[in-house]
Amino acid sequence: MEKNRKIKKAYVRTYGCKQNFADSEKITGLLYSMGFTPVHSPEDADLIIFNTCAVRENAEQRVFGNVGALKKLKKDKPELVIILCGCMTQQEHTAEHFKAKFPFLDAILGTNIIATLPEILQNVGNGLIRSAQKGANIHITEAGGALDEDIKPLREGNFSANVPIMNGCDNFCTYCVVPLVRGREVSRTPENIISEVKDLIAENRRDILLLGQNVNSFGKGTDTDFLGLLREIDSLDGEFLLCYMTSHPKDCKKELLDFIAESRNISRHLHLPVQAGSNRILGLMNRGYTREQYIELANYAKAKIPDISITTDILVGFPGEIYEDFKQTLDLVEQIGFDSAYTFIYSRREGTKAADFADPVPAEEKSAWFQELLDVQGRISERSYERFIGKTLRVLCLGEGRSDPALLTGKSRQGIIVDFAVGANSVRPLGQFVDVKIKKALPWALIGEQTDE
Repeated sequence: MEKNRKIKKAYVRTYGCKQNFADSEKITGLLYSMGFTPVHSPEDADLIIFNTCAVRENAEQRVFGNVGALKKLKKDKPELVIILCGCMTQQEHTAEHFKAKFPFLDAILGTNIIATLPEILQNVGNGLIRSAQKGANIHITEAGGALDEDIKPLREGNFSANVPIMNGCDNFCTYCVVPLVRGREVSRTPENIISEVKDLIAENRRDILLLGQNVNSFGKGTDTDFLGLLREIDSLDGEFLLCYMTSHPKDCKKELLDFIAESRNISRHLHLPVQAGSNRILGLMNRGYTREQYIELANYAKAKIPDISITTDILVGFPGEIYEDFKQTLDLVEQIGFDSAYTFIYSRREGTKAADFADPVPAEEKSAWFQELLDVQGRISERSYERFIGKTLRVLCLGEGRSDPALLTGKSRQGIIVDFAVGANSVRPLGQFVDVKIKKALPWALIGEQTDE
């Protein structure tokens, strides 16, 4: 225990998705309640926690490299405690690799370990987890389980907040490791979510993001579905921006879009991952919809919500994909005209069905396809935001300008970054909603002037 008492400062580094960042906020909150002070450099820390991501190989390689860089730090500070957790370490083969390659680690934990951290740290302090002879202890938890309601997250920033509403995924797309490391879907109770959002609004956190691997299937085991949850939150007092991600096309219903069109506070940004434009590839991916159904849904959203912003994810080079399939993806991108797209080359994930699929297309050819997609989407994004020029948008002011430090920056109801000028005699409206007339469009942001003083 004496060793544990010396630990005062904690550094938490996060890799991967916003769900991981939300998990890290809970980890940091729990450590804070135990007397730790968060620091922003591993060199300043007595405790280092890496919260890892297993979705793509490049994220894993960054973790391996950064963990390796801690070896000297551990040598210089033997009392330093280093812990790995998250999706990478939920996989037994990866955890064993960490154990063999990095014996200086103190603990390697799975995905659902947040509530056990006090016990873990006590065991480290008592020498029960690691010894120089044994190396790191592998402590893999079973994936899945309800989100812990008793841990208060320590959030960064002043006006934004991530609110997980569920954990896990039941879709089992053939390329995706998430169900294997996060488990099956478990939803929080609507009452707890609504209570948390009320508290956030009272704290002036007006940019609220509801999180789940598939928010549209929220509600299993409760008496409310996702649409019902949005109705409840939208009716709360006050002005706020309610965003959500990620929507799965097979579960995104037209009734949801109908409600968003008439709602007071819900974002007009729809992130709707398509992944591919070929029905053959969508079938191999086990996505549960066709390109025709996706296009119909996107067009319905545009018709119902004319100012909507639609973004997507696209996976290039899935095993078995040929150029004719890829051309159908390009055609879909042209038809929809996404405001932006997160694009990736397929990364083989051990344990998924696609890992066993034949994959004869060479990496160089996939890279050429990928560049072709970037060129097409880049051309679309270059002019996409021009449709807002001359319009006045409601913008939540969040801080200093991104394009120009003389400006302020905010987020529109479409989820778009807006940099804007305020009057010379105006009070800086941080954390407030303002009306901004758009003067200029960039590929990634809008530029305007505040119209209300």
